[in-house]
Amino acid sequence: MDDFANFSPKKRSDEEWLKEADALLKEYGGRSEGEILSAIYARAVQGKREGTLTNEQIDAFYDRFSPLLDAFKKKRLKKLVEQLKRM
Repeated sequence: MDDFANFSPKKRSDEEWLKEADALLKEYGGRSEGEILSAIYARAVQGKREGTLTNEQIDAFYDRFSPLLDAFKKKRLKKLVEQLKRM
């Protein structure tokens, strides 16, 4: 994942999303949940500061990946999303 700009709602097909998810798994596989959330947060903060990340893109990221998570992890990601959108 280079940046959050790729997470616009209508930009990619399901096949492209699966390829992206596979690449993310290879990049972050074996890392702890905390490490993954820290990496997401760091990239998002950078995008918000540079003005290249919108709240719509943050929502699209959440909408795309939250179905893959259990209820506890989904809640943690939602909390992170809310925090980022307030920046």
